Amino acid sequence: MSDTTCHMSISLDGYVAGPEQSRDDPLGKRGKELHGWHIGDPRATEADRTANGWLMRPRGAYVMGRNMFGPIRGEWSEAWDGWWGAEPPYHAPVFVLTHYAREPVKMEGGTTFHFVTGGFDAAYAQALEAADGKGVDIAGGASTVRQALNAGVIDELALDIAPVLLGGGERIFDGIDAESFDFEPVEVLHSPLTTHVRYRRRAVG
Repeated sequence: MSDTTCHMSISLDGYVAGPEQSRDDPLGKRGKELHGWHIGDPRATEADRTANGWLMRPRGAYVMGRNMFGPIRGEWSEAWDGWWGAEPPYHAPVFVLTHYAREPVKMEGGTTFHFVTGGFDAAYAQALEAADGKGVDIAGGASTVRQALNAGVIDELALDIAPVLLGGGERIFDGIDAESFDFEPVEVLHSPLTTHVRYRRRAVG
């Protein structure tokens, strides 16, 4: 499919990462509790495996924010190539939003990180071109997803809603234009770890 997708794990109180994010704790305090369904919790069920298939389906290109790419702020003062090791899971071009230019970083397995200083619209346009009809995914974090939602480019939004209250951190829906949020649920799965809801944008007409 050539759709633009987004898949995020979220707490009951609307956070996709906990407070006090850092290099040692990139998801913030208790943020990992949102992700047990796909990172080895033995209570995971077939529903979680199905949702993991949604998450890991191949896409033609990705857009992510700099905070998701890594903890470095300001100028690129060190050689940081992402959280994922030598072979990131994307296997496609990834366009990283940043205010500081950097040469592309080519990784094993077909992932190349491109650093875009022209804002979300520029990064998304480059991702569409690179994807060549194979679909774009908005990979996060919260700010990038908000920009994509407000731009109206997401066709499918999957949320993994964990029965967790984080009480602080990165909220995903703050500042969203409520009138432009026009999605309907098309599939719901659940396990002891989370409720997976796949939404599609309502067809016009």
